[in-house]
Amino acid sequence: MAERISKKFIKQQKAEITEHYVYRRLTLVCKDEKNRQILENIANDEFRHYKIWQGITGREIKPDKTKVLYYVWLARILGLSFALKLMEGGEANAQLFYEKAAQQFPEVNQIRQEEQEHENQLLIVLKDKRLAYVGAVVLGLNDALVELTGTLAGLSFAFSKTTVIGFTGLIMGIAAALSMAASGYLASQEEDDKKDINPVTAAVYTGVAYFLTVAFLVIPYFLFSQVDNALISMLVVTLLIIAAYNYYISVAKTVNFRKRFLSMAFISIGVAAISFGIGYFIKAYFGIDM
Repeated sequence: MAERISKKFIKQQKAEITEHYVYRRLTLVCKDEKNRQILENIANDEFRHYKIWQGITGREIKPDKTKVLYYVWLARILGLSFALKLMEGGEANAQLFYEKAAQQFPEVNQIRQEEQEHENQLLIVLKDKRLAYVGAVVLGLNDALVELTGTLAGLSFAFSKTTVIGFTGLIMGIAAALSMAASGYLASQEEDDKKDINPVTAAVYTGVAYFLTVAFLVIPYFLFSQVDNALISMLVVTLLIIAAYNYYISVAKTVNFRKRFLSMAFISIGVAAISFGIGYFIKAYFGIDM
């Protein structure tokens, strides 16, 4: 029993020193001076926590360098809010461990209290600007998913050549991406309550989100010669995009993943099914076959 508890202590000690290096490296990623100071303070706290555990275990532990690199690059690519909330998500599970450990080692109470303070600081103070443009990304991503899945599904039954479907979808998608970018620019100008949003940046987020979604959706039509295979792959890609996006939002903004995923998936696949039926009708009654 003592050996098992000791292993848990060592594991927690390793987690503290790893998070110390993560926070210290993230101060180089963070551009806001106030937030940088908060990250630096938390890094110092994590090192003190490591020292407390070291006093309990009597061992010197090295950080998990792979995990440090993982969270730092995650912050660079997907933003500080996403990386930090993902990393701090494990703290809720650690609270019960802290309580039990504190019964044997009262100094652990200090760690538990400070970890709770860290969570509050990160939730209230750290605001990633990328999250301010979530609405712009949703505008581009959602429209592309609904419009292109429907368009490609309809074309898949109307036409028999996958390259024709792919190029048609790509051309329509590029034109629609530019149109959506312009709409995003005009929409952001009308939002007086969002002064932090730059209309040009919002337009770029909308247009890029739309275009990237289109690119991923049409790729199967250039990889497969059979329309059925391309259509099924496109629908799978649609679900993967919806899952990836909603996972990001569920972590970064602490919202329900399942509800958002099912809602977007139902709309996109539903529109695709209706468009597929329209394509079937056109091919059956007008004899179009390309």
